Amino acid sequence: MEVEAEIRYLDDMRTVLYDKSWARTTPNLELYYMERGLEEKDGLRYDITTIPPKMLGQEFVKTKGHYHIGECQELYIVLEGEGIFLMQKKGEEKIQDVYYVEAKKGDCVLVPSFYGHTTINPGLKTLKMGNWISKEYIADYESIVTKGGFSYYYTQVGWVQNKNYEEAPKLRFEKPLKSMPQNLDFLKWPNTK
Repeated sequence: MEVEAEIRYLDDMRTVLYDKSWARTTPNLELYYMERGLEEKDGLRYDITTIPPKMLGQEFVKTKGHYHIGECQELYIVLEGEGIFLMQKKGEEKIQDVYYVEAKKGDCVLVPSFYGHTTINPGLKTLKMGNWISKEYIADYESIVTKGGFSYYYTQVGWVQNKNYEEAPKLRFEKPLKSMPQNLDFLKWPNTK
């Protein structure tokens, strides 16, 4: 199936970046590419996202990120390069959980229900990843934009906490899945697991 790539530009991302002064003074750039709906099967959609290596001032290039509304999981597989998947779960008043997964070619990463996520390319090579998600899922970008990004940024000096969050749990590390699950029914909307 031929799908035209959707381009995410710097203008789409300025509000969620760590280096605000760089973001204010840099011309609009192409940051990454999304090919959505390359395959559809049993209520699921397969997408590919390609993130070339780049620095956004002091921060490594990343996706804009969003929360999943409701019981919706998403499964990623790294096709090329390496990535860091940052995930956080928000509660009524504050972030309840935040962790990251480092994944390389062949690794899979599961985004749990009710979590927000962004993907970072920390390497010198292009990151290309495929994902399966319900065609019915709903994304919330506004909660991330309002806070100026996720609760942590990945920069040249490592992880830096976003000061727009009054409280954020300590960032923890989780390992990726080493293989794709045989059955993807758990991704269907709504998740009835």
